[in-house]
Amino acid sequence: MSEKEVLLTQEGLKKLEEELETLKSVKRREVAERIKVAIGYGDISENSEYEDAKNEQAFIEGRIITLEKMLRNARIINNEEVDINTVSVGSIVTLKDLEYGDTVEYSIVGTAESDPFQNKISNESPVGKAILGKKKGSTVEVNVPAGIIQYQIIDIKK
Repeated sequence: MSEKEVLLTQEGLKKLEEELETLKSVKRREVAERIKVAIGYGDISENSEYEDAKNEQAFIEGRIITLEKMLRNARIINNEEVDINTVSVGSIVTLKDLEYGDTVEYSIVGTAESDPFQNKISNESPVGKAILGKKKGSTVEVNVPAGIIQYQIIDIKK
C-alpha cells in the first residue's frame, strides 16, 4: 500500500518540522515530568493528574507519528514550478464573487498546511478543486452547502 503524497510549500515544510522538533524536544519532556509528579501523588488508579498527563502523552506521540509520516511523504512545491498562467498548488489566486462583487485572495496549498483563517485553502477543498488548472479570466462554479457560488479568476501569482 503506497502512502498518499503530501504537498507542501517551503513555508509549510518549515512549520511542520518546527512543530515536530518542539513536540520531541519540549513537549515530551514536559509531559514526562507531569507523569512523574502525578505518580508521586500515590495511587494512580484514582489520580486525575496522572490520567490527564497520560492522555496528553498519547496525543503528543500520535501527532509525532502523523508529522513524521507527512514529512516522509512530502513533495515540496518549488516556487519556480508555479505557473502564473494556470492555477496550481503554490499559486496565489484572486477571485471575484460574481453574485456580490467581493474579491478574495487565496493561497492554494496542500491539505497539510491549509488554514482558511489565513486564506490558505487546500487543493482538495471545494474552491481549490474548482479552480485548479484554470486560467486567469475563467469562471468557475463551486458547489457549497448553500448552493452554487460563481467565481471569476482575476489574478494568479506565485
